[in-house]
Amino acid sequence: MATKRKQPDSDATPNFNHKIPASIMTPDEVSTSLGTLRFFDGLPDDATVQKVYDNLDTMRAVEVFLDFVPLASVEALHRGFQDLGVDACHKIILFSDLMDSSSLFLTGNTDTVYAIGFLNLKRDGPTVVEVPPGAGPGTVNDAFFRFVVDMGAPGPDRGKGGKYLLAFRLFHHRACLGGEAPVPAEYFVKKSPTYVNWLPLRGFMKDGGTAAAVKMVFNTIHANDVSFYREIDAVIQREPIDALPAEIRGNLAAIGMQRGKRFAPDERMQRLLVDAVAIGNATARSIAFRPRSETIWYYGRESSWFTAFDGGDYQWLVDNGNGGRNKDARTLFFYIATVNTPAMVLKMVGMGSQYALAATDSEKRYLDGSKTYKVVIPADAPVKDFWSLVVYDPQTRSMLQTSQPYPSKNSERNEDMVKGSDGSTTIWFGPKAPNGCEKNWVQTVPGKGWFLCLRLYGPLQTWFDKTWRPSEIELVA
Repeated sequence: MATKRKQPDSDATPNFNHKIPASIMTPDEVSTSLGTLRFFDGLPDDATVQKVYDNLDTMRAVEVFLDFVPLASVEALHRGFQDLGVDACHKIILFSDLMDSSSLFLTGNTDTVYAIGFLNLKRDGPTVVEVPPGAGPGTVNDAFFRFVVDMGAPGPDRGKGGKYLLAFRLFHHRACLGGEAPVPAEYFVKKSPTYVNWLPLRGFMKDGGTAAAVKMVFNTIHANDVSFYREIDAVIQREPIDALPAEIRGNLAAIGMQRGKRFAPDERMQRLLVDAVAIGNATARSIAFRPRSETIWYYGRESSWFTAFDGGDYQWLVDNGNGGRNKDARTLFFYIATVNTPAMVLKMVGMGSQYALAATDSEKRYLDGSKTYKVVIPADAPVKDFWSLVVYDPQTRSMLQTSQPYPSKNSERNEDMVKGSDGSTTIWFGPKAPNGCEKNWVQTVPGKGWFLCLRLYGPLQTWFDKTWRPSEIELVA
């Protein structure tokens, strides 16, 4: 017996028995930023399928760029110092003087003497680093630029020196230092989730003295073209698979990158990667030099001074993790800076250091190397030790290369700077020094931009409560 077909409701959607919410339907044509997407009864046509898959793979590759800037930066440091001979855990580059602008090194400073090494905990096993009493601050970061431990004054030795035993996370205390005996109590034992770890140590100059600049020419900057993906693949193949969470590894797999497999993008994927890295690089530069965050500004949006640690958390967690991770803040930091340590964000009056960056003048215009600017450091700068201003190149995010090997001024090293009658110090920036201001001048380059970092060593309370503040960068001519 035939079944009678139910009659549609009077207000039924065409080809349905009932009214279907429009919000769950897909029209035959949809206008988007990708162009017009076309469907037959919700089924995408061939051209739409191709468009959205190309877009999806591009988005994943852009996310890989933004997420893996920290890893790529550590790897660039690793390769750069390997080229200088740092190819074993007992080999360290000890700078005989301050770093100068010959080095391609993300926002390196001209204030401290660097000693830099790398540990490979798979090749060498658990490794001991002995820090002498009175050493400057040191840090260990893993291959993804995650914090492992501080050394020196901000570390557990509190400046008294000590022995640090660094080991891979699967290390068992009784399997080290000669067999079954436990690690002696005087060792600070720290475990890392990765094999390769970066070890930067710093020391302060005594009495502000320096010898003539020593040029150490090396590159520690990751690529911003399609070779970026090759750089990170080398790390993915080397490090343990669970060094990164599955979610983030999924984006790698989506573009053909997986531990134990050859990364060999076909012609289509190679074309998309070229596009994605260009978009990713432009995104990172926008985040770094035109931040949109409301919480990044030291003195509100009307000021140009901002912090490299947006949110004040070295893990970039929002509200102790309730808001997840601020990925833009992480990208900003690692695109322009190195060394990840909670000591940089903790309020430690008279200890450690604080940083403020500016990439625009008082009118929010980019800084032009052909023009003259000034910054006033008011009297009674809130430092127990000293302050410095260093000029950087926006292309390399390294020190600006000019005829001055040190593109900076330092209140301890540059004791001949002229002060105003009120005790303030005006620093001038431009291609030529204003008359009579040579001792307070930092050179810039016509045709190039620049940005600035203010460092306070041993910051005092008036920095933290903001009752003292530097002037904005003022255009003079």
